[in-house]
Order: sequence, then C-alpha cells, then structure tokens
Amino acid sequence: MVQPTESFPLFPLGLVLLPGELVPLHIFEERYKLMIGDCLEQESEFGIIWLSDEGLKDVGCSARITRVLERFEDGRLNILVEGTQPFRLIRRIEDLPYPAGNVEPLTDDGETDEGALQRARARYADLIEEVTESRPEPDALAELDAYGMAATLEVAPAAKQSLLELRSESGRLGQLEGLFAEALQRIKMAERAAERASGNGHLKG
Repeated sequence: MVQPTESFPLFPLGLVLLPGELVPLHIFEERYKLMIGDCLEQESEFGIIWLSDEGLKDVGCSARITRVLERFEDGRLNILVEGTQPFRLIRRIEDLPYPAGNVEPLTDDGETDEGALQRARARYADLIEEVTESRPEPDALAELDAYGMAATLEVAPAAKQSLLELRSESGRLGQLEGLFAEALQRIKMAERAAERASGNGHLKG
C-alpha cells in the first residue's frame, strides 16, 4: 500500500496539470513565493489541484520545478513545472503559511489495452494532420501515452480532470479517442461551412 505524504504543499489553480505536461507559472502571492522557495531549497515537489467553479477537486497532480525562468526584485518568479504523479487529497492542513494537505499518491489498476492505445494514437494523428497538415512521425507517436497526447492539445479542464481521476490507462485512451473524434468532426464541419460560404463571399440564408 502506498503511504500518504503529510503536509504536502498545494497550489490551487484554475487549471489541470497532467503527468508529463510542462506548464509555466507566474508566482506573485507571498504565500506561494514562500512555498516555491521552500520547494527549490529542498528540491521537493508540490501539488497543483484544480480550483473549479464548483470548488477544489480532490484529485490533483504533483509538480516538479524544472526551471526558474525569471526572478524579480520583489521576489516574484516565473517558473516551469512538469507534472509527475496524480494524488488524492485526504485532508487539508491549516497550520502552514501556505496551503497544504495530506495526500495519497495514486497508481493505475490493470494493464493497458494495446488495441485501445493504437486506436487513440491513430485518431490523435488524424487530428494533428488535419490541423497542421503534417502527420506525427511513427517514432514520436509511439512514445505518447494518454497523458502525453492530451498534454499537447487544448483540452478543457473538466476533460483533463476526468483523465486525471481515471485509474486505468485503457479508460483514459477510450475517453481520448472519443474527444479526438469529436474535435475532428467539428473541424471538418467548420471547413465545409467555410467552403459553402466562399461561393459568393457570404453565408446563404
């Protein structure tokens, strides 16, 4: 059984971080300047957890500081972080100068369905090709798991949160295949509408 981590620093944000995803952050509040300073000094991680319109979620993602991009005279920081591992918030801790909690690292159950992996990668490649007119190289595609594919695209926070909460790679791949198919359909419908409208320069009534 995975042991909980006590008094883990937490950064509630209006975004969802996925394992392997790189995200730049601007640190300007005093409590978070202190938190990030502690993490840099101790070479430790902190957790990013989605503060949605419905409130703080229970499942977040640990973040490792990969680079300090810029330091300002007033203590503000621009940093680059990388998602590492999903966790579940067990209990909030209120006796530190910044948000923290006891968290439980989350691991996956079961094996990956190879068929689901290949279908999701194929749909992902179709979407990338439609948008960029360039299909991903097979070697690059072979390195991507569900998190890796989702991290390279604009995915709504709610959908990313759902991926983060799933404890099955096959489940994440199935969800992504559907998201990619819907996005591809929307793009093609928009293209067809644009083509119809281009006949005389304006939309038909």
